[in-house]
Amino acid sequence: MRLFAALVPPDEVLDEIERAIAPHVGQVPGLRWPDRATWHITLGFFGEVPERALPELETRLARAVHRHRVLDLAFAGFGAFSSARRARVFWIGVTGDSMTRLADSVRAGARRAGATGTDAKPLHPHLTLARAKTETDLRPLVESLSGFSGSPWRAEVVRLVRSHTGPQVRYESLAEWALAPAEPG
Repeated sequence: MRLFAALVPPDEVLDEIERAIAPHVGQVPGLRWPDRATWHITLGFFGEVPERALPELETRLARAVHRHRVLDLAFAGFGAFSSARRARVFWIGVTGDSMTRLADSVRAGARRAGATGTDAKPLHPHLTLARAKTETDLRPLVESLSGFSGSPWRAEVVRLVRSHTGPQVRYESLAEWALAPAEPG
């Protein structure tokens, strides 16, 4: 089964993004806008993981997550991979507390549990909003949204998610773990 670990922002924060991009949805030829129910921030993509590895994966991810404190985050800065001029993925960036150590811990735990397909690329915190099959110039779209700055929010939970591929991608949350409380003060 295809698995990944993710943060899922609160609905009110996603509402802000949805309102910001609404005038642009369907306006760029070739750009596909996935259902909002699939929006998340990936901490680690594990690829195909055998079902027999799931109990060990859950144990190791729980341990990794509990070692890290909640994160204070916000959305700001739209962009595209590989670049706005030659884009296949349109995204919004995440600012605030660094997620790198959390992502590194989650990925290391997954590898130790036998998830050999775990992505080793450096973390670039973002939420994917649209995809294109061919390279598309998204500079006008990125520029038109440059003034957006989302409300701050607190990431308190990490989810283990199963990806069901096909004509309609669907995500299924298999488990979730709370990050440690913020330090007082």
